[in-house]
Formats: sequence, C-alpha cells, structure tokens
Amino acid sequence: MLLTSAAPLCAAYDLAMLDLDGVVYVGDEAVAGAASAVHDAHGAGMRVAFITNNASRPASVVAEHLRELGIEAGTDDVVTSAQAAARLVVERFGVGARVLCLGAEGLRSALEEQGLVPVDSDGEAEVAVSGYGPELRWREIMRAAVRIRDGLPWVASNADHTIPTPYGVAPGHGVLVDMVQRFTGVTPDVAGKPARPLLDETVRRVGGRRPLMVGDRLDTDIEGAHNAGVDSLLVLTGVTGLVELVAARPGERPSYVAPDLSGLTAPHPAPQRVDDDTWRLGGWSARVVDGRLEVERTAADATAADWWRVVAVAGWDHRDRTGAVPDVPRVPGTDAAAR
Repeated sequence: MLLTSAAPLCAAYDLAMLDLDGVVYVGDEAVAGAASAVHDAHGAGMRVAFITNNASRPASVVAEHLRELGIEAGTDDVVTSAQAAARLVVERFGVGARVLCLGAEGLRSALEEQGLVPVDSDGEAEVAVSGYGPELRWREIMRAAVRIRDGLPWVASNADHTIPTPYGVAPGHGVLVDMVQRFTGVTPDVAGKPARPLLDETVRRVGGRRPLMVGDRLDTDIEGAHNAGVDSLLVLTGVTGLVELVAARPGERPSYVAPDLSGLTAPHPAPQRVDDDTWRLGGWSARVVDGRLEVERTAADATAADWWRVVAVAGWDHRDRTGAVPDVPRVPGTDAAAR
C-alpha cells in the first residue's frame, strides 16, 4: 500500500533519482512543469539526479539536452546504464581490462571514463559489454555472440525491449539481448533498471542517504526501486495509466503516486480503509463492487492526486484479497478521465 509523508517529499528525502523519458521529457519536449519542479526541489535542498537505461549517449550530451529544455542539469547529475555497466566491469575485472564494446559512443566513453580499454568485436578482450547502438552492424553482433557462446563473460547495459524514437516505439536493446541469449544460452549481468546497479551507481556518484526513485514505468522504475530497497514515486506523465496502475503486482507498486513531478514538493497522504471494502482520501472514496472499481466524489475540493491514490489502493487491496484485477472506471471531472 502507499506510504504517508506529512512533509513534502523534497524534505523527507535528500536525493531524487529521476527517470528521463515520460518523467522529465517526452521525445524532444519537456514534460509540462518539469523544469519548475526540478528548480523547486533544488531550492528545498534536494539533490536531483537524472538516470537513464539508454546507453547510447554520453552523460554530457544528455545534460546538454536537459539544459536546452530549461532544466537545471550538469554532467555530474546524469547517470547512465553504460556508466553502471562500466562499474560492474571494473569491480569484476579491474581497471585496464580490455572490453569488447558492442554499442554506441555513450558506452565507449563510459568504459574509458572508468579506465577500461574498449576493443572491437575481433580484439582481445576479457569481457563483453553491450548497449543500445543504432549503427551496430550485423557482423559485429554475430562475432560478439560467438565469443560469448564460447565463454566470454557478458554485461548488458539494460534489457529494455522498446525505446521511444521520433518515428514511434521501436525495438530496444533488450531485443538484441534476447536474441544473443537464445543463441548462446548465456544470461548477462544487467546494469540498468529494474536491476539495481544503476541506482547504486547513482547514489555513489551524486550522494544522498535517503534516495527516492521517480519514474513512470512500473516494470523498470518502480520494480527497480524495490530491487534496490528504496522508496519510489510514480508520476502519470508517461506510459502508466489507470489500467496498469490498478493491476500492479506487489513488486511493481510505488510508495507514492502523483500526477506529475510537482509531487516532489507536496505532502503525500495515504488512503484509509473505512470498512471492509471502502477506501477514502480527501474528497474521494473507492471500493470494488461485483468486480468493478467504483469511485465516489465526496467533497467539492477533491484533487486529481487523491483520486489516483485512492483508486490505486482500492484496486490493489481487491487484487490481494481475491486474486482478480478489477475493471476500472472512467470518471468525469478528474484528470484521469482523459486517460
């Protein structure tokens, strides 16, 4: 169930680890209000890190893009799955290890940053590291796959099956990981979410004793927070909608829910059970009747944030008690109605 924070999250936690696509920007455009939310969190003394499973771009390029969108970000504030993968290699093979680099410039530069030596698919290597690289050639993939099958250790930056592009959702690095895994019978060590190395690397680089993961995806951002043992905030500006939220498994459920990043600077009350079937928060009550989630507005000043929280908890409670995911409503008068 959701947690309660009487203080704004920027006071309760000292580091916000923000996923990028769907949280800070969508495509080439900043999410509405993201820049001001980051500014306000900074002003309250909260560290803000920007983390991404995409291993193709160096952190400096990502930071420059964020600044172009009006978002305060330095290179040291950005942590990529390529950097987390490089850390795994250093911990296992040491500085100076030769690495078969199957990816783009972001992966190569992350390896070099850690004192590793990237080589091509034919070079002598102690380990292979793969990441999203739209310019990769089939020959490179084949050669790397054969070497992994023959015993070369393998680290994958991430296993995301999709990636957003200007021309739509496209196959991500996870598709290549699946293919190589089927051919080789080898499961790679994965650095990106939902595995925990990326979050651990972020805390190591940016600092913070009370980190909070902020994301829009249940199966990477929120599950990754569970795996790393940190609390999480789900924002509804990306891929997760009402159907996905209500159906979330326990390991995919966030600690807090907010419509957008302004949730960082607000308190977070949690719904309370008022009888066996009914949950209430602010101006909303919710319960499941005959397998359908019903929501009632009980006050004129009811907020969209509280609507999301009460429907999430009522849905999760029903699933936990019955094993069934309830049908969800479309309620006029809330921001959720348009989803």
